[in-house]
Amino acid sequence: MKFLVKKLIKKKIKVSFAESCTGGMLASSITSISGASKVFNLGLITYSNLAKIKILKINKKIIQKYGAVSQECCKAMVVNLSKISRAHINISITGIAGPKGGTEKKPVGLVYIGLKKGKKIIISKNIFKSKNRKAIQKSTVKKAIAILNSEI
Repeated sequence: MKFLVKKLIKKKIKVSFAESCTGGMLASSITSISGASKVFNLGLITYSNLAKIKILKINKKIIQKYGAVSQECCKAMVVNLSKISRAHINISITGIAGPKGGTEKKPVGLVYIGLKKGKKIIISKNIFKSKNRKAIQKSTVKKAIAILNSEI
C-alpha cells in the first residue's frame, strides 16, 4: 500500500471512493498510510439505497430496475462520484458481502468495482467464493487496489 500511495504522490494523482459493501475499508487502507493526504480526496460510504440516491444522485429507476448490486448502479456511482469529487481517479464498490442477502442470480460474494479516469470507465464484475463477510470485503479491497494500480 505504501508503494501505491508513493506512486500516486509521484504522479500527482488524487483519488476518491464511493463504497457500499466494504464500508470504508478501501478508504481506510489508503488513509492508514503516511502521506495519503496528498492523494486522497474523498471517501463516501453510501451503504443504503437512499444514500446512493440522495448523496450520489443515482437515479432511483436504476436501482429499481437493476438493483443496487449491478453493473448499472456501479457505473452510475463512479460517474456521479467523479462529478462530486473532481479527483483524477474515482472508484465505486457495490456488492453482497454476506453471509446473508444473496440470491441465485446475485450470490453472496458478487461485487462490482467501478473505476473512472478521465473518459475511461472500467466496471469489474467479481464473484468472491468465500462466504465470510470480512474475507469478501478484504478481497474486494485487494482487487480495487489492483485495478487502481493498473491505471496509474
